[in-house]
Amino acid sequence: MDEAGFRQYLKWAGRAEHVRAKAIRFVQDFAHYLEQHRGGTQLDAASTEDLEAFTKWFEAEQGGSAKMHLWAIRYYYHYVGNDTLQQRAGALREARVKRTRTTFLLRKFRGVNPDHTATLAAIGIKDVDQMRAAAKTPQARKALAERTSIPLEAILELVKLSDLARIEGLKGIRARLYYDAGVDTLDKLAQWDPEELRAMLQAFVERTGFDGIAPLPKEARNAVAKAKELPRIVEF
Repeated sequence: MDEAGFRQYLKWAGRAEHVRAKAIRFVQDFAHYLEQHRGGTQLDAASTEDLEAFTKWFEAEQGGSAKMHLWAIRYYYHYVGNDTLQQRAGALREARVKRTRTTFLLRKFRGVNPDHTATLAAIGIKDVDQMRAAAKTPQARKALAERTSIPLEAILELVKLSDLARIEGLKGIRARLYYDAGVDTLDKLAQWDPEELRAMLQAFVERTGFDGIAPLPKEARNAVAKAKELPRIVEF
């Protein structure tokens, strides 16, 4: 592992020194597992099967979640440009995060039509996870709009808000701020410089009278970093 390069990459991503050290240690744990249990496989030659085996082994040995190790491993494979393992690590971690977080209800988003959320709830689509699953492709959104008589634009709005809500802190009011300011997808959010994003959102609040505040610097940095990391599960 190019430890110096990976450390610099984490620094560029806004991670504090103690977080960088922890991420490196977690990736080294995976490297040691590969050496000892997967025939000496090197990090850059690992497969998704190796990663899945490590996850099962770690959780069996430690009796806890591997989500923090998967967080670090995902960062590492983003650094080396291995999209397959980055996305698989992200998906494995996302599944574990879901087990411990409270799912956000669609009706709690600021500014959504309550009739639309009630109609969706009546057919079993009450929260952000269910919304993403039911409307993750253009074809699925069109079918859902036809089934419920909810305008396609409203379906798209709800699934965009639900996808933004995968980022911690981007829920009711905050997701609405990003959406209304035009940062309505993870791809768009990932392209922003955090300080420029914060300045734009502050200007938007002042210009429009939005009933909320712009994110703090740390929140903006975390939001952009998370948008870069998360696997894409909704097609726009």
